Amino acid sequence: MRALFAFGILYPAAINGLQVSMKSSDCRKTEVSRRSFVSAFVSTATALSIPAVSNAGIDVNTLKALPVEGDNSGVTTRLRQIEAEKNRPEDTVDKVWEKLEDGVQFREYREGRGEAVVQDGSKVGVEMTIRCKSFSTAQEPGGIKYFTTKDDTEFNEIAFTVGSGQILPELEEGMKGMKKGAVRRIEVPTQYVYAARKANQLPLPSDKNKDGKRRFENLFKTDATLIFEVLVTRVK
Repeated sequence: MRALFAFGILYPAAINGLQVSMKSSDCRKTEVSRRSFVSAFVSTATALSIPAVSNAGIDVNTLKALPVEGDNSGVTTRLRQIEAEKNRPEDTVDKVWEKLEDGVQFREYREGRGEAVVQDGSKVGVEMTIRCKSFSTAQEPGGIKYFTTKDDTEFNEIAFTVGSGQILPELEEGMKGMKKGAVRRIEVPTQYVYAARKANQLPLPSDKNKDGKRRFENLFKTDATLIFEVLVTRVK
């Protein structure tokens, strides 16, 4: 009886001790598991947050000015340099129109650089988009384009000599004073556009540009005012 009594007292205590021991062991395992998870998480986050070293310290922007290997004609190099000149933040700032005596007006978005300026006799190369002002839309409030040097010329450029009659003189008037890299939006009134069409002084869309051809023909059924977006790529 005494043995049973002692067993009855000690048995629950033993059981309780075993349970406590098991709980403690489980707690330790849980704590170790949590520490392992946190350590792995921190290591991963740290690895992701450290910026990668780019090109062993080489300035990628500097490479844009270097010649392209194998580009013997220089065309690829020049096109890449032209591309690097575009999409600057200052090109989107709204500017005041400057009006000339003949009714042509322009906005200069970028002044350009260098000593050479567009003037009578200058040999210039330009990247250009031409928009029909009367055909403006929500997506193109400045007018739908009918011509771009990117889509309608082989080398993304128009080259001409100022004053030679190759292009409408009112556009040349709006370009005078521009330097290499300069950007202007030039508006030429309808009467000059009609005259330039008769004199074959307007850039025309390529044969593959069906939409541009249609817009160009429809332009002369209404107000033919054109907006020329011009980037000077070279001037001499």
